[in-house]
Amino acid sequence: MKIILRQNIENLGEIGEIVTVRPGYARNFLIPRSLAYVATPGAIRALKTEKAQYAVKMEKAKTAAEAVAAQLADLQISIPMQVGEEGRLFGSVTTQMIAQELELRGFKVDRRNVTIDEPIKTLGIFEVHVKLHAEIVAPLKVWVIAQD
Repeated sequence: MKIILRQNIENLGEIGEIVTVRPGYARNFLIPRSLAYVATPGAIRALKTEKAQYAVKMEKAKTAAEAVAAQLADLQISIPMQVGEEGRLFGSVTTQMIAQELELRGFKVDRRNVTIDEPIKTLGIFEVHVKLHAEIVAPLKVWVIAQD
């Protein structure tokens, strides 16, 4: 069955692509969740206008993400943690903690878009990456300090 994707779906395709999937997958999963619709001749014609609108929307989102990335590159956040002997933390710094600290500073970032290369379990300065757009990843310095 031929369908047109309304959202990017991993291992299937990008938004606006016409793909062939099994009928059950389309009827029971993709179409009810508004992830795709049936590729009729009228829908294919409407797809052209949707693609133009989507391109404009994505360009605006990309420029907004670039502006936020420039702000994040200059930003340094500090996260106070309880410390045991030898500077080891009780637990580790999580992406949720970083996302909350960014939200306090006025940046709305989902915790799933924050990437920590390796677990942060000691005091120090670390660099994490924040995915703002499909093509834009901003570096962010995180200071892990001892809690008073």
